[in-house]
Amino acid sequence: MDTLVKIFGQAGELNTIQMSCRGVVLFFIALVLIRISGRRSFGIRGPLDNIITILLGAILSRAVVGATPFVPVVVTGLVIVLLHRWISWLITSNDSIAKIVQGQKILLYQDGEFIERNMKRALLNHEDVMHAIRRSVLTEDMSRISKIYIERSGEITAVKKDD
Repeated sequence: MDTLVKIFGQAGELNTIQMSCRGVVLFFIALVLIRISGRRSFGIRGPLDNIITILLGAILSRAVVGATPFVPVVVTGLVIVLLHRWISWLITSNDSIAKIVQGQKILLYQDGEFIERNMKRALLNHEDVMHAIRRSVLTEDMSRISKIYIERSGEITAVKKDD
């Protein structure tokens, strides 16, 4: 036990090497937790996925700096990851839950017109949308665009017209 205290220190009395050792251990614990959480937690970037990123970072950092005892931090991280995985499973099983948790895509542009009501609902202005179009479709020519959406993830996507 004394050896572990020398390596990892005790709360409030950590030196640089002890914090670094905690960081290394928590890196691997975080890797396991992220693998348990699943690929969607860092791929889709919806509200649910952003929550796990923020919470895991905030929770695990407390163990690195010794602000909270190590084991409760790891257990709390595991609980958050399992909750994320369970809600993700619910989303894939039930469209109503998916709409509540993730929202719906919003149509921003169709038939050559911006839908101002939806733009306000999405808290976007024309330049925000045009920026995304220039980046993703590589054009400013709106005559080539059929529809524009803001997806559940917050990403703005465009559907080209058929030639």
